[in-house]
Amino acid sequence: MKNKSTLRKVLRYIKRYILLMILSMLLAALTVAGSLYIPIIIGRTIDLIISAGKVDLAAISGLLLQTGAVAGVTALLQWLMNAINNRIAFDVVRDIRNDAFRKIEELPLSYLDTASTGDIVSRVISDADQFADGLLLGFSQLFTGIVTILGTLVFMLMLDAWITLAVVVLTPVSLLVARFISGKTYSMFRLRSETLGEQTSLIDEIIGNEKTVKAFCREDESIEKFEEINERLEKCSLRATFFSSLTNPTTRFVNSMVYAAVALFGALAVIDRGASGGITVGELSCFLSYANQYTKPFNEISGVVTELQNAFACAARLFELIEEPSEQPDPQDAYVLTDAKGAVKAENVSFSYVPDRKLIENFSIDIKPGQKTAIVGPTGCGKTTFINLLMRFYDVTGGCISADGHDIRQITRKSLRSSYGMVLQETRLISGTIRDNIIMGKPDATEEEVVSAAKASHAHSFIKRLPQGYDTVIGEDGGSLSQGQKQLLCITRIMLCRPPMLILDEATSSIDTRTELKIQDAFAKLMKGRTSFIVAHRLSTIRDADVILVMNNGSIIEQGTHDELLARGGFYASLYNSQFDSVS
Repeated sequence: MKNKSTLRKVLRYIKRYILLMILSMLLAALTVAGSLYIPIIIGRTIDLIISAGKVDLAAISGLLLQTGAVAGVTALLQWLMNAINNRIAFDVVRDIRNDAFRKIEELPLSYLDTASTGDIVSRVISDADQFADGLLLGFSQLFTGIVTILGTLVFMLMLDAWITLAVVVLTPVSLLVARFISGKTYSMFRLRSETLGEQTSLIDEIIGNEKTVKAFCREDESIEKFEEINERLEKCSLRATFFSSLTNPTTRFVNSMVYAAVALFGALAVIDRGASGGITVGELSCFLSYANQYTKPFNEISGVVTELQNAFACAARLFELIEEPSEQPDPQDAYVLTDAKGAVKAENVSFSYVPDRKLIENFSIDIKPGQKTAIVGPTGCGKTTFINLLMRFYDVTGGCISADGHDIRQITRKSLRSSYGMVLQETRLISGTIRDNIIMGKPDATEEEVVSAAKASHAHSFIKRLPQGYDTVIGEDGGSLSQGQKQLLCITRIMLCRPPMLILDEATSSIDTRTELKIQDAFAKLMKGRTSFIVAHRLSTIRDADVILVMNNGSIIEQGTHDELLARGGFYASLYNSQFDSVS
């Protein structure tokens, strides 16, 4: 059932290239016709040699020239057919990859947070390649094989119906053997693809966190885990390959029986030619050639069917990704937030990542435009989760959050997120130049604007010291840049965009104290008149906040200014004093 479902999905993509498929099938028919006509010419040549009493060199030369011409045209047609088949196969895989990558961009963060990055990469890259190989074999050998079988049957019937009947009677044995084996190999190839995805995921995880692995001396454990997965992959691959390899020799055995039957019945027909009007030696030679051509496609088709099991297993994993539910689209009448004033209100908000594990409950705040709001609390209390809700990375499960009086679920995501500038503790850089990383939020920025933003964030000095300055190419992990320098680049992006609302989630945690003071000053100027949310663990950095929200276990337990909260002597005062015991 899974194979049929996957086949239907593949056919939806192939239908886009129906004209090319028809042309390919036409070329396949012409190629087969040419290859089937050559044995007839050779048979005539043999009959001329053994029955004319003398060799007719002129006639034979004409037949040889005819054979060469047919062979040349057939080779050209086959080349064109293969070129078209390659075009169809790789265009189909290109379309599927495009849809898969587009789906990744549309998937909700809840899926990406729980799915393995390596497994997703394996599906889009490795599984797509395996599917392309299987699809190409299907186009190049399946069509040609079917046409060859039908064509040789017609030619054999024209020569001798009884011998053809013997061939047809033995043929189903080969098909039954191939079908039995291919039916057993699908689950094996599926398991192999899943294990390969698991291995890719581990490699991606280890390489991306190699410093952590070395810091905690986890090299041996990582190697052991890789070897364990690698051994499982070896067993899966060997088992799938072994069973799939049984197809060819078993079908070859059946096909050899067919060839032997043709030779036996054909020889008897040649001997009885004078009495019963049998066939000539040349016709027997032609028949044996057809028998070989007739059985050969069964070998190829059985191999193709086995490869298609692997291809379908890989395609099924790709389609599982493509068919994952997309992020809920914006309503058709969604409000486009322009020139946001910065009024943010949360009313009885509830949210949890897992239904049976509550996180945020009855969360309510009312932030006025231009207010500087700090959010503090112990790790895991819901600070970053609230930021995710503000940006609509996740939607609330209860209550509502509004911006400028509009429920954010009724605002387009693009306009909402464009109204926020966000700097996280974890830096996000792309492969490209320093300039490319800075202008992500404002691609049309001028050189003067880029430099001005870099100076405001105090990143200009270290950028100028790089080999090519703003044109220095870095990797997605920032290359040789320090963690502080990476974070300065992220801050520069915000300085360039100057959005109406800011979110700073431990934005200066990786920066030295002296630079942090300068950036705090730059942020103070940037935040003037702008609504800002600051998530901080170092409470000394948020003393001047207009309101401080103290969270614990997903709820606001205190709120007020720094002085007000200290005077209460509650949870905030305890947090603050625990950081400054040495000072007090």
